[in-house]
Parts: sequence; C-alpha cells; structure tokens
Amino acid sequence: MSVDLRGKTALITGGTMGIGLETALSLAGAGAQCALTYKWGTADEDAVRARFREAGGREPLIFRADAANEEDTCELLTRLRQDHDKIDIFVSNVSAALVVNTLDDYTRKDLYRSIDYSAWPLVHYTQQIRAMFGRYPSYIIGLSSTGVDQYAKGYDFMAAAKAVLETLCRYLNYRLQHDSVRINIVRSRNIRTQALADTFGADFERFARRFMREEHFMDASEVGNVILALCSGWMDGYSGQVLTVDRGMSFFDNLMRLYHEREELAL
Repeated sequence: MSVDLRGKTALITGGTMGIGLETALSLAGAGAQCALTYKWGTADEDAVRARFREAGGREPLIFRADAANEEDTCELLTRLRQDHDKIDIFVSNVSAALVVNTLDDYTRKDLYRSIDYSAWPLVHYTQQIRAMFGRYPSYIIGLSSTGVDQYAKGYDFMAAAKAVLETLCRYLNYRLQHDSVRINIVRSRNIRTQALADTFGADFERFARRFMREEHFMDASEVGNVILALCSGWMDGYSGQVLTVDRGMSFFDNLMRLYHEREELAL
C-alpha cells in the first residue's frame, strides 16, 4: 500500500527532533510539504535538512516558534499563509512539564504550564488554522504516552496534561464531526529519544535492560509511520480515538511476565 501526500501541507510542532522529526520524515517521504517548529536553541536546521535529503523528501520549512506562545503561533501561521492556501495535517507534538520529585513540587502554576505546552496547543492551533486558512486540517494528531494510566517516576504533571489532551481529542472529534476532520491521539512508550533521558534520567535505559527485552525499546520512526497511516485516507473511519504504539508490550510488561521469565532474567 502506497500513500500519496503530494500537494498536502503538514505542520508538525516540535518537528526537528525525536518523534516529531521522524513523523515529518514519514510524511515527507509520501510527498507532503512539511513545516516544522522548534523552540529557540533546540534545533540544528542544517542537520534537519540533511535528514530530509537523505530520506528523499521535500526540503522542510523550519520555523522558530514556541507552541505555548500565542504571538508565535499567529506569526507562524501568517508566514505559512503567504505561500500555502491550507494546512492538511497538523501534528501537535510539543510537550513540556516539570519533573516531580516530591509532593512539595506540586504547584498550580507548574500544572497549568504543563497543560499550556502539552495539551492546549492541540486546541489553539486547530482554532487558529481555521481562522487563518478558512478551514480546519483534514487530519489532526496529538502525541501522548502510556504514562496517563501507568505510573512513571516524576511524570505526575506530564501525565495530567496528557490526560487533558486525550479528553480534549474526544470532545473535539464531536465538535468537528461535520467538518471532515479526523482527530486522534497516538500514545507511545519507551522510545529512545533525548526526552526519555531528560525525563527519567540517563541511567534509566541501562537499568531497564535488567528487566526488559531489547524490543521493548522502540524507534521513533515506528510512531511516525503510524501517524502517516492515520493521515493516509485509509483509516478515515478512525477518529476521536487513542491509539497505543508499543508493539503490544503493555499487555505483558508486568509482574507475571517477570515471574515467567525469572530464570532468563536471573531474578
């Protein structure tokens, strides 16, 4: 099955690294013109363009824009509107939250900030794209994680923000059901990115290898390919859903599995 996105424009926030970049490469490989955003000081634009050349995709448009800053969002979409008459695909990938160590770290300000970065852009960008281009994107994707309903150290505020994101997706699907929009959330877990190390510490992967198989650590490109499929037209019956991309590992990554494999794992 081939996917043809020639003539389509995709906007990916946080698109210059990790899952965002791999998603953009997947979409560009199918012919889409990708516009990527990053926050100041977090991207090597030349290196990003080199990745697109290696993948055979169209050279991306790269913009410095803070996803939680309304002025940046307005300026970004104004610049895109100068050369493009629509945004066909919007991927809300940016996430940021305080890593919580103790209950004393809980503050309302930090919770709100987490929501501002990790949940609200799904709504705000969707609204502003409609205002600027006169129509909503045909496909809207938000990035979440299994941390919403599985404990992860220090992930309190991020999990709360992602729960808000997933709830908003379901309600937006209802609100947009007559506008030919498909909106979904893609969850992922244990992907080797800088965000994994930043959130859980540089030693997390080494420690996890004592209990987990190599295949438990996924590549960001696998998530990108799932997002491509959701935007391909082949899955248009799928909307308002939360899809977990983890090779099915969540089902058996538990105490029973550790017990069953205890000799192999030397536990």
